Amino acid sequence: MKLVRHMVLAAMLAGVAGGATAAVEVNKDYRTLATVQPTEPAGKIEVLEFFQYGCSHCYDFEPTVKAWKSKKAKDVEFRYVPTVWDESRVPQAKMYYTFEALGLLDALHEKAYETIHQKQVKLWDRAVLMKWAAEQPGVDARKFEETYDSFGVNSKVQRAMKMTKDYAIKGTPTVIVNGKYTTGPGYASGANGQVDYARFQQILEDLIGMERKKGAK
Repeated sequence: MKLVRHMVLAAMLAGVAGGATAAVEVNKDYRTLATVQPTEPAGKIEVLEFFQYGCSHCYDFEPTVKAWKSKKAKDVEFRYVPTVWDESRVPQAKMYYTFEALGLLDALHEKAYETIHQKQVKLWDRAVLMKWAAEQPGVDARKFEETYDSFGVNSKVQRAMKMTKDYAIKGTPTVIVNGKYTTGPGYASGANGQVDYARFQQILEDLIGMERKKGAK
């Protein structure tokens, strides 16, 4: 399964490099946020992905995100934001911010996706997550649980909840460019519902390019 996903991704990336595509169109390839949101990194173009570990579309999107991050321009800053519509989504957000706080994102972010979607393990269940985390190489089970319940993690979850509302996130995955533009793989879906990930990457790069030109003026 993983090999097939990587082969498909390689083909998509080849498509991006293979030739020009149509320019982006508002309300087709992206929408503008009703209220421009503040960005964090000074002097950089911010790209956010609002996601959920339990979202199958986010799981399918992750190889594209991973490949794009590896080749993004230096003036672009990328961040994941767990989507928190209500209390039922809090455990997934706490899981992400625990990984982040402990420096475990590289080791466990993709692995959590695979565990949920390939093995059907419900990691948003606290007891299940703690058992799973304790089984991962290099993870201190006690520290993991303490961090999961920490003030710092809970504060970040509350901020993610506010951002979910402020950015008017209706579904996942959703990508926000520089606090102004909303897009995502759903904007690059064909009539058959299949996502053209190469087209999405072109949309994303065009939106980044729009912001880069504005900054140059």
